[in-house]
Parts: sequence; structure tokens; C-alpha cells
Amino acid sequence: MLESDRIFVAGHHGLVGSAICRRLRADGNENLILRSRAQLDLKDQLATEKFFETERPEYVFLAAARVGGILANDSAPADFIFDNLSIQTNVINSAWRNGTRKLLFLGSSCIYPKHAPQPMREEYLLSGPLEPTNEWYAVAKIAGIKLAQAYRKQYGFNAISAMPTNLYGEGDNFDLQTSHVLPAMLRKFTEARAGNIPEVVLWGTGTPRREFLHVDDLASACVFLMWHYDEPGIVNVGTGVDVTIRELAGLVKKITGYEGQVVFDATKPDGTPRKLLDIGKITSLGWKPSIPLEEGIARTWRWFVSQRDTLLKSA
Repeated sequence: MLESDRIFVAGHHGLVGSAICRRLRADGNENLILRSRAQLDLKDQLATEKFFETERPEYVFLAAARVGGILANDSAPADFIFDNLSIQTNVINSAWRNGTRKLLFLGSSCIYPKHAPQPMREEYLLSGPLEPTNEWYAVAKIAGIKLAQAYRKQYGFNAISAMPTNLYGEGDNFDLQTSHVLPAMLRKFTEARAGNIPEVVLWGTGTPRREFLHVDDLASACVFLMWHYDEPGIVNVGTGVDVTIRELAGLVKKITGYEGQVVFDATKPDGTPRKLLDIGKITSLGWKPSIPLEEGIARTWRWFVSQRDTLLKSA
């Protein structure tokens, strides 16, 4: 990519899209094409096609998606599969039809089987049953991967796919009904400290292991792959290190300064027992993460505290 190239970041208001925009601008790319959901509904095929015909972006980062935690996925399975299938189908097809040079599709580590060997390698895709609590989202993301590969195979379209692990960072979603585990913890512990609440209750047993990647590290990986990777195979993006949910709670408790008790509700679902990505493929290309977990959580917490009133008012 050159500084003058026209780059469309789909989903630029979201956690991932906003981080990609920050990274591109830091690298000197100012010719960004951005549209809010109100300006362009990517679920609308005709509107998406018209946008690409008019704007003709040369590079596309497809970060737009409907995302959420266990509760959101389990409560709205039809929305998760329909919205994500619609967005990625419309964008990939329109990008190919209108001369986009290269497209990066963002998937998710939930595409891998629930009981995949750990750490999860790219070749484990479609090797076993998915985790039931988010299979609708996972099936949609797998379809996006295969769509990108199909357009490459049939039409020679340069579409690549990156599979990030669990993400967090500035710009995250802190709504307790739809958020992922880390921002939910940050909000719960912050509010418990402010309200002198004696205990914080968390879902599950605390034993599942999860890997967490700061979104700014993902953004750097996305730009790196856009520059350096041109193959059909998916690429994992993570840290290669995981922690238990109980250990994560301990970190969040320390960072937020909460002094009460942490209680795990074992009647609630744990989800997949372990999700750790093998990142050998991307590190062999020359990329590695740079933000340690405790530092990243502290940064995210400071941002949440500074934006809390605005975030909760709009939730």
C-alpha cells in the first residue's frame, strides 16, 4: 500500500476497525474511505454495490461484523448468522466486482472445533464440532473464509483471512448484555469498587483458559499481512500465551483496585475449555505482538474510566 492508495476500512467505529484506522494513519495513510452504519448498511446488497462502484477502494479491511459474548450469541443466533453472512458476502463480492486490489477478511478463533488440540493450528479448521454457544457466529465466519478462498480460486481475487484470538482494548464494548469477558470484568470490578459492593459474581467455574490480544497489536498484524501475505490459507493472530479466567479476574481486580471477593457461578456456561492459537505462521513471516497483557488491561481500564459516563449513557 502507498500513502495515496484508497483504503476502505469497513466497521471503522468498532474496536478492530478504529484500531486499524489509527495504525494506518500512524503509518501515513490518510486516504481512508470511511462510512458509518447510518451512512452505509453493509447488509444491503444494492447499497454496498453502489458504494464500491462510486468509491473504487484499492484496499479493503473487512472489520465490520456483528459481535458479542456468550449471552449475546446464545440469545440472538439468527441475527448473528444472518448479519455476518450478509455483510461479508456483500463486501467481498462488491470488492471483487469493482477492482479492489486486495481484501483482508477478519475471522475469529471461534472457527476452530471446541475440542481442537492446543495450541490451535490453522489446519484444524473444520476438523470437529464447534462450541455450541457461538456456533452461529462461527459458521458465518467460516463461510467468509471459504468465500474469500473461492473468489481467489475462481477469479484470482487477492483476498486473505486473519483469525484473531480474543481481543480487548480502547474502544471496546462494555455493555454487560453483549460484551466479551474482559470488558465485562473491567466494568463489574470498577462499579463494585465505586459502590463498595462486597463481591463480584462471574460466570462459569473460572477454569477455562483464554488468550487475549490487545487490539492495537491486531491492527499492526493486519497492516503487516496486507503488505506481506498473499496466500489463500488463513493466518492466526495472537500472543501464543493464555491465562485462566480466574487468573484474568485476579489481574483485573489488581488493576482496578477492587478489594472485595470474587465468586464464580458454576451454573453458568464456561464455553470452550481452552482457546490458544498457534502463531508460528505469522511469526515466521516476521510479526510478533508487543503489548503485555497487564499493560494492555491497564491501558484499557484507564480509557474506560475516562469514557465511562459517555459509554454507559449510549449503551
